[in-house]
Amino acid sequence: MTASPFGNHLRAILVRDLRALRREIEAYPDDASVWAVPEGISNAAGTLVLHLVGNLRSYVGRIIGGDAYERDRPREFSSRDLPRAELLHDIDQTIAAVDRALPNITAEALAAEFPVAIGAVMVNTQDFLLHAAVHLGYHLGQVDYHRRIVTRSGVTVATIAPAELSSASPVATA
Repeated sequence: MTASPFGNHLRAILVRDLRALRREIEAYPDDASVWAVPEGISNAAGTLVLHLVGNLRSYVGRIIGGDAYERDRPREFSSRDLPRAELLHDIDQTIAAVDRALPNITAEALAAEFPVAIGAVMVNTQDFLLHAAVHLGYHLGQVDYHRRIVTRSGVTVATIAPAELSSASPVATA
């Protein structure tokens, strides 16, 4: 069976967004600000990072890629005050898991039912992977706004850059 190009395209999107998540966390001025929970905000950026890496390492790294990772979802929402260095390490581990799991996925595997229920329903693997990418993008946006609110800075960290897509090529200029 031949690897599907979709796997590499999806890998590029997930890695792009995980690298953007890394840049977001690096852009906070200190460890404490990552864990700030301003009024009207449900989750600190650190909580969202733990949730995203737990989700992707479990579903993509473990289920698709065969990694030995075991998810602790309650810890994702109860941990506090972890240093940014630990969060960045977790993001790097997630990038590596995605890099291992997706490049060789076949069209047959993508069309097959995902091995576990998602939200009490069964979906095919391609649908689930698209959902996972959108889920990452949704929470990445939340982290970006959290950082801007907490730091009172509108500085961008170049999230969702099209130039990082697998099919990106420079436009010829005249």
